[in-house]
Amino acid sequence: MFRAKHSITLLFNANKVFDRQVIEGIGHYLQSSKVDWDVYLEEDFLCRLEHIHEWGGDGIIADFDDMNIERALAGTSKPIVGVGGSYSKAADYPAVPYVATDNFALVNAAYEHLKRKGLDRFAFYSVPTDEQHRWATERENAVKQLTAQDGYDCQIYQGHCTRPETWQYAMNRLTDWLQSLPKPIGIIAVTDSRARHLLQACEHLGIVVPDNVSIIGIDDDDIARFLNRISLSSVTQGCFEMGYKAAKLLHTQLNNIDVGHKRILVPPVGVASRQSTDFKALRDPYVIQAMHYIRRHATRGAKVEQVTDFVGISRSNLEQRFRAERGHSIHTELHNQKLAKACKMLLDTQVNPIEIANICGYPSLQYMYAVFKRHFCQTPKEYRESRGEAMNHLAINN
Repeated sequence: MFRAKHSITLLFNANKVFDRQVIEGIGHYLQSSKVDWDVYLEEDFLCRLEHIHEWGGDGIIADFDDMNIERALAGTSKPIVGVGGSYSKAADYPAVPYVATDNFALVNAAYEHLKRKGLDRFAFYSVPTDEQHRWATERENAVKQLTAQDGYDCQIYQGHCTRPETWQYAMNRLTDWLQSLPKPIGIIAVTDSRARHLLQACEHLGIVVPDNVSIIGIDDDDIARFLNRISLSSVTQGCFEMGYKAAKLLHTQLNNIDVGHKRILVPPVGVASRQSTDFKALRDPYVIQAMHYIRRHATRGAKVEQVTDFVGISRSNLEQRFRAERGHSIHTELHNQKLAKACKMLLDTQVNPIEIANICGYPSLQYMYAVFKRHFCQTPKEYRESRGEAMNHLAINN
């Protein structure tokens, strides 16, 4: 009969991007260390928390951002490792070994990114304060501290909980807040999900992103990235590393080594910079309008004539203004937008080049091939393979 050396339970919500990436890191530790663990991940564990003390396993790794989990595990004699957000006060940490995402560093990465874009007005879109969103409160406090240190005001808006029955009300209040903000402004959203709300509200109001409102989220969630026409900049958390370190901590305890209430803070991986913060401090209102149209329609095959028709001035006038602000022609901007999208899809997805050509607004695959040969002396396939090999080599050496 099969019998693993240790039976381990993971108490995470696999529907959350944070938890999924932590689980992935745990899995990597299992593979790389070759520990003999039987891992149990129950999808509906919240319904059984009250009986967790009856579980006969050897160790637990759990999401301690959820207060229900933390309370249910209080007093458990088995080895536990908590995973969650960091706290500015030592007393707020749980009395177990704990691996945390560095909330202050996450917000600082987003804030510094917006500052480097030349922005000097800032806002923060959070969530309502409650015990299940302690990590959000920490991020809110961080942005207040960072902006105050630099002498900036920061407009804070917690918004409303978003459920089907309250969605319209919540979005109406969000649009009211957005309209009240000075422009241009950089907004940090407490999560990518909240950042999506901002992108939708700006679309509804006709607020130009990023020229009037630059938006950056936290999580680098694929779902948030692909559900919007404007790609979202986001801070990538070190969730994978958190999972790996949490599994290593539990392994240490299972080897009868006391780690006490050890705390490990994991910094963010970095900022994934995309269109939503591609702010270049444009001043000419006609160029701002043109860029707004180009970002939304370049990959739909938009032509220069359609851009000038949208803006409503002559082509020669707009071309002159555009070159003064952007340093190149409208046609070049349309071309650059399509090429950047195609390059990103080749590197970030496995979508067939034929589909990429269509998605990015090229009239044919042959046309896209010609563009890549002219710019990179490579076909799209060769571009994907060569860049992919280079990224893998860098990852291995780091």
